[in-house]
Parts: sequence; C-alpha cells; structure tokens
Amino acid sequence: MASSIPLPFDGSTNAEAVVRKQEAVIPWYLWCAILSVTSAIVGGHWDISWHRSIGRDTFWTPAHIAIYACGVLAGVSCAYLILSRTFAQTGDEATIRMWGFRGPLGAFLAAWGGVAMLTSAPFDDWWHNAYGLDVKIVSPPHVLLILGTLMIMMGALMLTLGRMNRTNGADRVKLDAAFLYIGAMILVLVMVFLMEMTTRISMHQAAFYQKLAMTVPIILLGLARASGLRWAATITAGIYTVVLCLFVWILPLFPAEPKLGPVFYPSTRFVPPEFPLLLIVPAVALDLLWGKTASWNKWLLAAVSGSLFVVLFAAVQWPFAEFLMSPGSRNWVFGTHYFGYYVHPQSYTFRNLFVPTEPTFWRGMAIAVGIAILSARAGLGWGDWMRKIRR
Repeated sequence: MASSIPLPFDGSTNAEAVVRKQEAVIPWYLWCAILSVTSAIVGGHWDISWHRSIGRDTFWTPAHIAIYACGVLAGVSCAYLILSRTFAQTGDEATIRMWGFRGPLGAFLAAWGGVAMLTSAPFDDWWHNAYGLDVKIVSPPHVLLILGTLMIMMGALMLTLGRMNRTNGADRVKLDAAFLYIGAMILVLVMVFLMEMTTRISMHQAAFYQKLAMTVPIILLGLARASGLRWAATITAGIYTVVLCLFVWILPLFPAEPKLGPVFYPSTRFVPPEFPLLLIVPAVALDLLWGKTASWNKWLLAAVSGSLFVVLFAAVQWPFAEFLMSPGSRNWVFGTHYFGYYVHPQSYTFRNLFVPTEPTFWRGMAIAVGIAILSARAGLGWGDWMRKIRR
C-alpha cells in the first residue's frame, strides 16, 4: 500500500527545520503519550482480571492507579504543550486556537480525555457504593472511563500524525511505528469494550461477527490508509495479538483469592482475558489486497475489503472456537481453563458450550458483511482525513 500513498510535502521553513533537527524524532511528550496509553491498557486488563479473581475490595488497587496514571500523564504533558505554545511560543509544532489557547490538535483531545478519565474515578467509586462492588464492564462510569481513554489515544494519534505528516525518510518510519502502536492500543481498547459480547461461547453466532464487523475494519483500514508502511494492518493486528497473549500468559503467574461472594469457582490465580481473536489472518489478506487496488473506487474497495474481512475471519475463527472448547486448549498457552470466581457450574462458559446459533444465522452473516462494508468505507474516509493532519 506504501506505493499508493505519496510522502507528505514538508512545507516547513528553514528555521523550523533547524529546530526539528535539534529535537528528537519522537519528542518527550510523544513518549509520554505512548506510556500513558500503555498504562491504560495494562491497568484496564489488570483491573478486569482483579474483578474476576478477587472482586472489588478497595478503590486504591494497583490496577486503578495504573489506569488513572494514564489520565495524569496525558493531562500534565498536554497542559505543558498547550501552555508553552500559548505563552512562550516554543517549538516547531503547528497549532490550532481553542478558547484562547494554542496547541496541537492532539493535545486538546488528550487533555479532554484526561479530564474525563479522572472524572470517572469518583463516579465509579460512587456507583459501586450505590449498586454493588462488582458490576459489568459496560456501566456508565466505565463507559466514561473508556471514552476518556479513547480520547487520550486519539489525541496521541493526532500528535504523532502532526509530526509524521510533516516528515520524510527514516524519521517518518519511526513515527509511523509509533502511530501504528498507538493505533493497535485503540484496537485493544475497543476489544475491551466488546469483551463481554465476544467470548468464545458466542463465536458461533452471527451477532458475534456483526460486532467485529462494526469495529475492526474501520480501525485496520483507517490506520493502513494513513500509514506509509506496507503491512500496516498486519502490524496493528500483530501488536494486538502479542499484547493479549502476554496478558493470558503473565496474569495467571500471580496468586489471587476471591473476597466477594458467592464463590462458585475457587480461583487461586489472576484470571486473564480470553485468547486473542484471529484478526491477524484477515489483516494479512487485507494488506495484500490494498497493495494492488490503489486505483479502485472507494466504494468498490470498501465492498471487497468488508466482504473479505467477514469471510476470512469467520473461516478461521469458527473452527478455532471449536478448538477453544476442546480439552486441548485447557493449558497455559490458550488459557481456557481459567474461570472467574462468579462463573456458575451450569453456565455455558464453565461447561464449554456454545450459545445456540440463531435460526436466522445466514441472514445475520449477510448483515455482518453489509456492516463491514460500511465500516471499511468509514475507515477509508478516516484514513484520508488523517493523512491531511499537520497540526
């Protein structure tokens, strides 16, 4: 796909070029943004595992601290960026004006996200005190938290794009790598939001594929469209896969004991997330397709991309789901023998049974294809917009 994306024009002045030469390719505030999104993902999965293994015993858990460190890091670094550009006019960043302040677009987005994240903390504490110590992932304070985290990640993405689209050569490749890493963290975060709706017991339902069709193509195609790297979608899906595998393999190494009842399954270790979805397979195929279809009409490209995603993903995930239900997956590699303390012995999850396939399955899969096509078309538009970001 790299051959179809021209390198951006660097319209900076000589003075700006000198400043940029003196500054690192990835400046400290971008490293801070990368650290903040990593902290959010690590803290988020750790917190979910904490809820599944221990319950919610206190607000000041290490997992919560890791999550809210994301908001603090983003808030401090972006406040510096905005204030320094507003009052000192330092650096070479192109800026926008908002509410009398000046700064990069990404800084304003990430700052809003940091405020939303920190606002969700007391809201979450009140929610648990009012409605119980253990609730679903998709609760109002958790939705606010996820939206705030997503906005921080989008801000980090915009900060990276602003520099990446004004840079050429080897420096752009480094920024491209940072861009795809942050994009992969967005994919991981979206999968967290869908976690309760995309477990292995639902992998033989059309609704499962509809949810993935709604979210994944727009992310993969948008990132690939904006990036200059040939295997952008594959890299993004690969990072997602590695990150989830690390959680599956590392979290159970630590002991945990339930502190809430009723305890249906006496877990003694931190319960990890489920094994990652096989998104890397359609990602590879999509990269191969996009490398040969640069001149295609956008709706035609979206139609082929969306259809290819659903067909290939279903072709590999359906039989893999059957494997995940088998005794061969009940080991440390795939982690299907880990259960939260609240999992009832008669549940589909504990008995390794699929939720029955809908009678309207094929109609549902056709709807999934349609959703994927619209998602891919939105990804094309998003990617083209990101290629224009300069500030």
